[in-house]
Amino acid sequence: MDLELPEELRLLQSSVRKFVDETLAPHEKEVEEKDEISRSLIAAMGESGLFGIGHDEKWGGQGFGKLGYCVAVEQAGRVNASFWNVVGATSGLCGTAIELGGPDAVRERYLPDLFSGKKVGAYALSEPGAGSDAGSLKTQAKRDGDAYVIDGAKTFITNAPIAEVFVIFANTDPSKGNKGITAFVVERGTKGLEIGKNDEKMGLHGSTTAQLYFHSMRVPGSQRVGDEGQGFKIALGTLDMGRLGLAAHSVGIAQRLLDASAQYAKSRVQFGKPIATNQAIQWMLADAATEIHAARLMVYDAAARADKGERITQRAAMAKLFATEMLGRVADNAVQVHGGMGYMRELWVERAYRDARITRIYEGTSEVQRMVIAGALLENT
Repeated sequence: MDLELPEELRLLQSSVRKFVDETLAPHEKEVEEKDEISRSLIAAMGESGLFGIGHDEKWGGQGFGKLGYCVAVEQAGRVNASFWNVVGATSGLCGTAIELGGPDAVRERYLPDLFSGKKVGAYALSEPGAGSDAGSLKTQAKRDGDAYVIDGAKTFITNAPIAEVFVIFANTDPSKGNKGITAFVVERGTKGLEIGKNDEKMGLHGSTTAQLYFHSMRVPGSQRVGDEGQGFKIALGTLDMGRLGLAAHSVGIAQRLLDASAQYAKSRVQFGKPIATNQAIQWMLADAATEIHAARLMVYDAAARADKGERITQRAAMAKLFATEMLGRVADNAVQVHGGMGYMRELWVERAYRDARITRIYEGTSEVQRMVIAGALLENT
């Protein structure tokens, strides 16, 4: 088994790393303080190809497959998490849902702009009463001639305040439960679409989220993604890729935290010697390095299997569960290694600690991932 990345992905890895370090990193504190990412930076990410990595060239993507996608996401994860959140919600969720569901007319209409970063996308699945239980959506889409009339609400929708394109999930036949869920593409400015104010969050400042409200919003049938009743299947397929991307992102930021901790431990002197000579510090670093290595292999394995056409629901859940839980431990220990400075806002480690907490919640909590893993295990034994 060859675990070495092919040359083209090593080149991708280095080019994304260079772009992140030179173009995005200088703005990460500014993004945190202003709680917004400028359109010029979003445009720069689009021009760099970040939005299209891992997506089919037929629809305006960069190719590289899901392994290439994860390699790139890991490098993007080394900077303020909000940068990747904009990309992830646009192409990783909104774009993937359209790519999976089709039809071609809808793909042609939206994917080139989403995969180039010319338009920002959002993925509207969660509701006030249906977060982890995505099959219990209350938003309804009633057929009216050649259109649908949608009423309901969505919550915690990443990019909602700035998005031009939304993929929205609604139930066209509540009597069928999740088999009645259908997906639609809705553009900003559609009559009946109300976008709430930007949520105030613990972390991820710069990544905007808001509630959506639908007031008898009329959507043409030509804006449907997939057939009626396929929405839940599309949502789950999209979340497989989203969870894999989030796992890769967690590996990237964990690696940066480990590198910073090791460097600080060698330079911080207490009791006449660097704290890196203390076994307690060494064990923190060793555990972090081991878990990061394991998480990276889990991500690459799942991505490579996805590129072969395998279903990766269980492996994506495993990678997401392990990598995000790992990140929580690494971030906590990074603050501990940095001591009082790790608690100060002037150091990026404090922000990374806050940003890391959400990874165990969104795109399926750790508890939901365990349910997915156990469900697949019990089904196959």
